[in-house]
Order: sequence, then C-alpha cells, then structure tokens
Amino acid sequence: MDLYQLTMVEAYLRDDLTDEASFELSIRRLPAQRNFLLLAGLAEAVDYLESLRFERSELDHLASLGLFSDALLAYLADFRFSGSLDAIPDGTPVFAGTPLLTLTAPLPQAQLVETVLLNLISSGTMLASKAARVMAAARGRSLVDFGARRTHGIDAGFMAARSLYLAGFDATSNVEAGRRYGIPVSGTMAHSFIQAHPSELDAFRAYARAYPQGTLLVDTYETAGGIANLIALRDELGAAFQIRSVRLDSGDLAAEAFASRAQLDAAGLESVQIVASGGLDEYRIDALLRLGAPIDGFGVGTNVGTSADAPNLESVYKLVEHAGSGRSKRSSGKETLPHRKQVFRRF
Repeated sequence: MDLYQLTMVEAYLRDDLTDEASFELSIRRLPAQRNFLLLAGLAEAVDYLESLRFERSELDHLASLGLFSDALLAYLADFRFSGSLDAIPDGTPVFAGTPLLTLTAPLPQAQLVETVLLNLISSGTMLASKAARVMAAARGRSLVDFGARRTHGIDAGFMAARSLYLAGFDATSNVEAGRRYGIPVSGTMAHSFIQAHPSELDAFRAYARAYPQGTLLVDTYETAGGIANLIALRDELGAAFQIRSVRLDSGDLAAEAFASRAQLDAAGLESVQIVASGGLDEYRIDALLRLGAPIDGFGVGTNVGTSADAPNLESVYKLVEHAGSGRSKRSSGKETLPHRKQVFRRF
C-alpha cells in the first residue's frame, strides 16, 4: 500500500465517511506502440481481494510510525473485503478510456486496495498485450516463454508466464509458474551442458539418453558442425533416434535456419523441427517469417517478459460514485465521467 491510502482511511474513519463508493480502473492513453491492449491480471486481483488480511507484525509496524490511531489499527485487524467487483474478463481486447473494472465497497475498503489493483492489472495487461503481438507475428508457430531470468523481479516472472499463456503462448520454462497456474512447461538445454562434456557429440548422447525426444542446442560452437553431430547421433542410434527438434540461439537466425533445414533434410531428418531463440520479439519474428525462414517455433524471453518497447501503462483508479452521488475529476487532461458505467462493444 502507499502511505496515503492509510492516512486517508484514518481521516475517513474519523469523519465516519464509510458509505459505499465505486472506483473505476482504466488506461488513460495507449502507448505509442499499441493500438489495443489485452486485459490480464484480474485473477490475481480477485485472489488479493479475497485474501487481504493484516498480520499482527504489520499492525505493530504501523503503530510504530506514530501516524495512526488505535481505531484505525483495530479496523485493519478485523479487515475483510466485503465489496463487489465488476470487470471485463481476462484475455479480452480493450482500449483506452474503458473502465476495465469497477470496484464497489465501503469507501475505506475501496481506497485501501488502490495500489495493488493498479499494479496487478497494469503489469498483467502490459505483458499480455505484448504477447498478443508476438502471437500475431508468429503466424501459428509454437511459442514458449523464456523470460523468467530477466523479468523485473521473481514475482514479475510469474505474472509474465501467466499473461503470456493467457495471450496464447503454448508453454513456459518457469517451473513454479507451471505449478501455480497449470501452464505446460517446456525447455531445452543451456550451452553450459554442451561445454561440460568432452565433445558436443558426447553432450548430445548424454541428453538423448535422459530425454530421447528432447531438443538439442546446436550452435554452441558452430551450427553446421552441431547439425553434423546430430546426424552422427542418428547414425549411431538408428531406429532408436527420437530427437524432435534443434534450437538455434545466435547469429543470423534466418541464414542458420535455411542452412540447418537443408542439412537436416539431406540427411533424411525432415521430421526434426527447428526452434529459434535469442533476443526475439514480434518485429524480429515477423521479419524472419517474411523471409520464409523454416522455423517451427520460438522461445521468447526478455523483450516480451519486460514489454521492452512499452514497459508501462498510464493506468488510473478513480472515484466515480460515493453515497449514491456521481463524482468526477476535472483536472486538465485527466477528466473523468461520473457514475458507474456499463461497457458495450459495437462491431
């Protein structure tokens, strides 16, 4: 919570301002790189509202600040959210100025939850919106979230995994996100696995013994040589060879994909797919596919997990009704319309 939420609630309670209030959460303006957003974060928001409690240690900390009365601390000790939430469903395309959710509750309750609701909806929507663009660019190819190692915090990695899956990604590499949200998990290997073995072929043998249908990373040293070692592995294993795909992670991905596809096909390995990763976003994926690069799937991380080209949204949480009376804001460039609203979409 931001401090001002607590100080306002202190004043509300002193003056018995506890009538029902409605707040609307919306995005004031779209980022320059977006012409729509994909709503996400609502499930987390509902979980937060249902579980919000104040622990004894937290109340003791607030008391130590010397800012709050015993009446406020007692109010927080017994806090349970009793309001209602009307919202557009997660996964829905939305636009600027639209109330994404309307929270109605006694005024102190509605005020206390402002920061977390803004954070959850803004972050989830930002990430899902970026992922929707990648989905469009990928033209039906498989997509796996690789972003956890560079998201802005561990919790952000979980939010990214769920938001990307909501937008249509097939899987995540984040094992804990898979457990929390029921998302399929997928992964390959790191270059360190190759480097840890005496040779690339030895590494391929070891991984194929553990995961016969796995994906092999072929560009640790030199991609053509990596594909040659894959072919050598096939020759060794014969009918037992089941490797499904190879991953390219560096260099000119289009050129590497064309060369690898030709090398694989010439060896009779037409069924082995090519997966690409490494600094990808919707722009690079679109460019690769416009060139006709024979890539069957993409692992996408940093640029999507941080929504690098539009890393924030101008989200707002504004009072629109209190004690049955409409409330509006008239500040220049930040005007709001009073009263609760119903959202309609006309096609």
